Amino acid sequence: MRSGPREIVTPFRPIPLDVPEGLKHNEFFNSTENLNDLANNNGLLMNPENLLLYRKALGHSTEFDCSIIYNTSKTILNPLGRPVRRTQVAENVKQIWNRMNQIVIDYMLEQYPDPDEALILAGEASLDATWPLTSPGVPSIRMLHNHFVVFPKQVLRDAKAADPDDPNLTDGGQHSLFQAYMRDVYRDFFDKALHLQILKPASEADARIALTGYPQGLPSWEVQGGAAALKDVHFWREYDEVLKGFIDFYRSFFSQVSTHNAPMLPDVYFPEQVESVLLFNNDFMKTAKKVRDHCIVDAKYANAIRWQPAFKQLIYRNDAGKLIVTISQNSIGNAITELLGVVVKRIPDADAYASHEPALVARLLEVRRRLIEADLGEGVATAHWPGA
Repeated sequence: MRSGPREIVTPFRPIPLDVPEGLKHNEFFNSTENLNDLANNNGLLMNPENLLLYRKALGHSTEFDCSIIYNTSKTILNPLGRPVRRTQVAENVKQIWNRMNQIVIDYMLEQYPDPDEALILAGEASLDATWPLTSPGVPSIRMLHNHFVVFPKQVLRDAKAADPDDPNLTDGGQHSLFQAYMRDVYRDFFDKALHLQILKPASEADARIALTGYPQGLPSWEVQGGAAALKDVHFWREYDEVLKGFIDFYRSFFSQVSTHNAPMLPDVYFPEQVESVLLFNNDFMKTAKKVRDHCIVDAKYANAIRWQPAFKQLIYRNDAGKLIVTISQNSIGNAITELLGVVVKRIPDADAYASHEPALVARLLEVRRRLIEADLGEGVATAHWPGA
């Protein structure tokens, strides 16, 4: 079978939300009122740390699809002031977050043990305040949340080929700014900055899903020890180290784009490596100049730049059954699934969704049961399921 990105069609039940007159949809989605609807209609579990497990109403997959959101909508009313990445979360909240992640991933691996039968992924995408609220493609909820998704591989095999030039696919490798102009220094920085024991560098061939041909050209690491390693707090610390390295690279690069020969930022995580690997690298500085010069003469190009760290970080299972961690620059409008070459076309179809709903909800309620058993929250009652 020919390798290439796939486009699947996923039905959803239209959400009965009334957006107040004069308020744009993406402005409403950031409101406490919308988060009330998310919790009351699709919430599964809530804990005192304000971590909410919920069903994805506009989902990627009807097989298994849920998220955990750090719901700060009532404690931080300014949507631009909410935590939007793991490095901004208090340690006590992060500990609960990591344990919830581990249990949900473990459930997916248990229920779908064959890598030939199911593509499994879990991860976060940044929701930083990098655009004006009214810009097209701006993230709909500015709070840290992650995704847990399972795609049956037969669905992907049967799906039509996606357009390889789809802009939502292009940040997965060869079209990315980092990969196109700074590939060597990008990887060299990760190698020198990160001192990892559980994560070991993976080859592109090992990281790639053969069916889709993705990810493409991204730094990737194999989780030594597989699913058992996710029960080790040291794995999650290394997962954060990967994010910190990415943030240092991103912020250092765009500080040079913004200002010629800018001094090293005062709050980087790896100052020695930033100075020696990045700020003294000709390719790094040359690329920053190229982008700066383009910004000066092209308003549309400059407006599209995300000046603050924008990323997708993923744990997924490769074709050999190994768990892989990767991280990517994030571009406007793309979904976390597209990092693995899966483009999801959502269509409103209540009847089609209803045919999948009982099995989907049963799986989500089993995950909830396991989280409650591990003292990670209490069940949320909705019109679709009881609270326990």
